[in-house]
Amino acid sequence: MENMIEVRNVSKSFGKKGGAITQVLNGADLTVGKGEFVSLMGASGSGKSTLLYLIGGLDRSFDGEICICGNSIRKMKEKKLSEIRLGKIGFIFQFYNLVQNLNVEDNILLPSLVAGRSRASLKKDLDEILEITGLTEKRKQMPSKLSGGQQQRVAIARAIISNPQIILADEATGNLDSKSGAEIMELFRRINREKGITILQVTHSQKCAEYGTRTVVLDNGKTVTSQSLQVDPNSESVRRKLSYPVSSGLYR
Repeated sequence: MENMIEVRNVSKSFGKKGGAITQVLNGADLTVGKGEFVSLMGASGSGKSTLLYLIGGLDRSFDGEICICGNSIRKMKEKKLSEIRLGKIGFIFQFYNLVQNLNVEDNILLPSLVAGRSRASLKKDLDEILEITGLTEKRKQMPSKLSGGQQQRVAIARAIISNPQIILADEATGNLDSKSGAEIMELFRRINREKGITILQVTHSQKCAEYGTRTVVLDNGKTVTSQSLQVDPNSESVRRKLSYPVSSGLYR
């Protein structure tokens, strides 16, 4: 299987010499193959969101090696890294980060237009993405008129309009009620299966993690377990679990 993401012996700390230094990652390793849907889990402060941002090139201060689609990003020039972020990676965050004075379709198209594509060349892709995300009837609505779940669908549509090879999602359901969260997880599964997009999501919810193909747990800045899921995400048991509010425990 071709590896889309490779993390080798990555360490990351915050603070300055002579002051308090917090070690967030300490020799973390992670490999994500093409077409996988991996859930990255761990206690608060375990470094899972930090690792996601490093993988996405949003923070380049770290020790170790991170490769995206075979390209090492640590010493990559900013222009090349920007090209990879725009062309190969889609980002989805807990807070939707929509532009409030743009309607649904303009929010979806914005990054692609900034990257130099024309609106006309994006029409077919836009129509397809609106259908996949269930937003066709909402395409002219403003974000303030949408529910939280609908706004997150816009963020997902924006992430996949450029046909990325990888989606990085940070607590994408964390700001949603249980019903909307289940709908977003259904949408992730559809995108992963139908479009073949590799997904790495950070989540505190075991129930949401079960929609993926594998879970990876971080503890004290290191990968401590990696487990392939033995359940069918189409099964009634998984669908029933996702209808409940996400809960407590280690992943709170």
